[in-house]
Amino acid sequence: MADTQRTLDALWRIEGARIVATLAKMTGDLGQAEDLAQEALVDALAQWPGEGIPKNAGAWITAVAKRKAIDAWRRTTRLDERQRELARNLRESTEQAWEPIDDDLLRLVFTACHPVLSREAQVALTLRVVGGLRTEEIARMMLVPVATVQQRIVRAKKTLAAAKIPFEAPEAQAWGERLSAVLAVIYLVFTEGYAATAGDDLIRRELANEALRLGRVLLGLLPREPEVAGLVALMEIQASRFSARISRDGSPILLADQDRSRWDHSQIMRGRRALERADALRHGRGFYALQAAIAECHAVARSVGETDWGRIVLLYGALCSLAPGPVVELNRAVAVSMTEGPDAALRIVDHLAQQGALASSHLLPSVRGELLARLGRNPEAVAEFLLAASLVGNRRMGAVFRAKAEDLQSRSSGELGRPPQ
Repeated sequence: MADTQRTLDALWRIEGARIVATLAKMTGDLGQAEDLAQEALVDALAQWPGEGIPKNAGAWITAVAKRKAIDAWRRTTRLDERQRELARNLRESTEQAWEPIDDDLLRLVFTACHPVLSREAQVALTLRVVGGLRTEEIARMMLVPVATVQQRIVRAKKTLAAAKIPFEAPEAQAWGERLSAVLAVIYLVFTEGYAATAGDDLIRRELANEALRLGRVLLGLLPREPEVAGLVALMEIQASRFSARISRDGSPILLADQDRSRWDHSQIMRGRRALERADALRHGRGFYALQAAIAECHAVARSVGETDWGRIVLLYGALCSLAPGPVVELNRAVAVSMTEGPDAALRIVDHLAQQGALASSHLLPSVRGELLARLGRNPEAVAEFLLAASLVGNRRMGAVFRAKAEDLQSRSSGELGRPPQ
């Protein structure tokens, strides 16, 4: 039973969104699609321990869920030609290899980003349904309480059902009003894959790769949208570092310690070409293109010391003007620390802290700890690292913060025990 549960957990993380998307296309109802998928998972949990796990588990779950939908229609006397056709298709599809339909997933993103929903609800629903994230993980990403996320998701589903929103991509002329939301959720899904907010793994590659794939599909549909190209550029460049960001035992390797020869340089080139494509459209760099330009500065540098930090500070300045926010400002502070020193950066960070920004996030104390350590204010730095460890949800990153605190404590003890010179 335990093996089956682990298999189902892994299956759902990797294929859950595609299964729901396929069912939503069939039923036209997102809520019903999720319910059918969950019922099929329950069947799997009961049957697989005795019968064995099917060779193609994703296809099995989808087929069982489709049968349940047809059974429900039969019970409600909706036996019509559509049902017979779906049943025929089901027989044919179960005999074929499992081939996820990419367009279904993108259609699911567009449905979840319908303008009848608030931006917060769009993001929460997409992360839940497409990203497969738990409400606790979404709450950490959005910096809001878990109960708030739960309420947003429930309300979003009810709103979509009440408005009878069809499960379909909008007409091309309506894409614009949904595009910024679609880009935002794709980026958030990628961000969760790049640095998991919870769990034992620092990176969730399947999630990041899925976001990158969706971005590429979207760029194919909208080749003249500079922000789509900018987002793809950003994700390509960031993903190029995956292999160098974790050790064999899964421990994080910080940027300064990464073996840059292990970066995927062909992927970096793809990202740079996408950024050139965004620039060629001559609309000026937006939120994603500016971040891609910052990522490019890191990608082309041979070391942290040889990085063009002055240019990064300028790019963050532009980003702060375009899309001000505490996370962007905190990242600018890190860049400032490399050009003007930790004192100047600490003033920026302390100003954020005085405003109460990022109070529930590990981001601010982790940066403040680094700056204080560089200034030799070790006891304060230790306190900040321990605070960051208590706030972060990812076990690997928590271990990194605790190790930094222990290292500083050890060094401080050594200095105290050293005889005066």
